[in-house]
Amino acid sequence: MNLRHENFRMVGKLSVITACMFAFGYALVPIYKSICEMTGINILALGEQVLSGQKVDVRPNTQVDFSRTITVEFDANSRGPWEFKPAQRSVQVHPGELTTVMYEFQNTQNRRMSAQAIPSYAPQQASAHFNKLQCFCFNQYTLDPGEKKEWPVAFVIDPKLSRDVKTITLSYTFFEVGGKTPAAPVAAASTLDALKGAGT
Repeated sequence: MNLRHENFRMVGKLSVITACMFAFGYALVPIYKSICEMTGINILALGEQVLSGQKVDVRPNTQVDFSRTITVEFDANSRGPWEFKPAQRSVQVHPGELTTVMYEFQNTQNRRMSAQAIPSYAPQQASAHFNKLQCFCFNQYTLDPGEKKEWPVAFVIDPKLSRDVKTITLSYTFFEVGGKTPAAPVAAASTLDALKGAGT
């Protein structure tokens, strides 16, 4: 009889715990929405307010330094038989401003390939202040023969970057994973050096 009584008590406790868990799960949704609306973190919550006709107070990003403009140039190096280039050669941005640019890639071979890009920066001191929030260089990709892709790079330049830096060059080298990486052609290297010399 004692054992049966203990079993009933255990079932009762488990039922209470289960009910509390469900209640907590349902309560999380309005709590989460309230926090997101107050902080402005959740863009979806703001979108719901716009659709419902509520007035949305969108605060400006106070971290953007509008007193400075930095030119960001984009370079693409293909170390293999494929096409790889930025959709635009340069943009002008303010430190702290979120900017997104696109890079275009096409596998011109008659076989599948896996590849990845490695970024580099000039001047070197800019690398510590060039914050990429989204970048195709974070992953490897497999592309079918003739397949084309467009990949975004979303970045913010830290306002702490030295005021002496007026131009940053973001360069990507795209190479085949597991394959041989051929050396840069002499002609291409000479052209690149000439362009750099002309820009100084």
